[in-house]
Amino acid sequence: MLSAPVRCLPYDAVMAASTFRQRFGAHLSVAGGLHLAFSEAVRVGCDCLQIFVKNQRQWSARPLTDEQVKLFRAAQAECDVAPVVAHASYLINLASPDDAARKKSVAALVDELERCEALGVAGLVVHPGAHMGEGIDAGIRRIVDSLDDVNRATRGFASKVLLETTAGQGTTLGYEIRQIGQMIDAARTPERIGVCLDTCHLFAAGYDLRESVAYDQMMQELSESVGLDRVACIHTNDSKGNCGSRLDRHEHITKGRIGKRGFANLLNDPRLTHVPRILETPKGVDGRGTDLDRINIRRMRNLIRSTDSTASEATGLV
Repeated sequence: MLSAPVRCLPYDAVMAASTFRQRFGAHLSVAGGLHLAFSEAVRVGCDCLQIFVKNQRQWSARPLTDEQVKLFRAAQAECDVAPVVAHASYLINLASPDDAARKKSVAALVDELERCEALGVAGLVVHPGAHMGEGIDAGIRRIVDSLDDVNRATRGFASKVLLETTAGQGTTLGYEIRQIGQMIDAARTPERIGVCLDTCHLFAAGYDLRESVAYDQMMQELSESVGLDRVACIHTNDSKGNCGSRLDRHEHITKGRIGKRGFANLLNDPRLTHVPRILETPKGVDGRGTDLDRINIRRMRNLIRSTDSTASEATGLV
């Protein structure tokens, strides 16, 4: 069992310490030990990192040990990889109309936040949930109740819940930015909740990142419904599906329907340059043996315009 954990920095403090440049990372495996994700991050050229803090497809897991926490914190101290965020289990459904299932989801989310707090992980990304036929308003009310239960059980934690935008498959909620805003506004402790944007999900839900007018409208909705200061992480994934398809299928950067134009809009938006970008694109190597995460990070960096470059120069990729 863990002894009293070392307190992690508030998310805002972690972000302030890492805003001197745009930071790019990926969701990486923790096979063999949570701490090993840092050496892998350095190998593929990550500045930031996302991990699972337990098996994402199981409800329960053994508690973290003091040794695991020590190794994790020591590994992070030896490299410039920050911030670190975690992704919660895919089993969690904070909107479930079944009260027992909802309480089980709350307990699982509390457990993962406790792990994040012990490790010093700044934020825990979670899909808001699916209403399962009970309707949008009822689903949002249950999500709010669940978030209140979670935040009550983790009062005083620095680690925050980060609600992720969704593609809108099935009855999942959070496919409209304003829905995320409704969840946060109705919560008892909204300051404990942040937001994770997912580019594939946004595009699949109907936000066309490629067109400047549509992109600006999305940013206005984000500013008015959520607040730009709440955006703590961006999952940068291209989309296999068309805009508005509701298809949650990730593709390599610039190789899907969002393409160069969409990512150029995002990556050159000064309102979001402080937000870490995390890849959730397919893993592997290309024909020359180069890691695909490294390639996708390079593609994003190549889309960043210098102050005197033109748009055409910014999109010249390898």
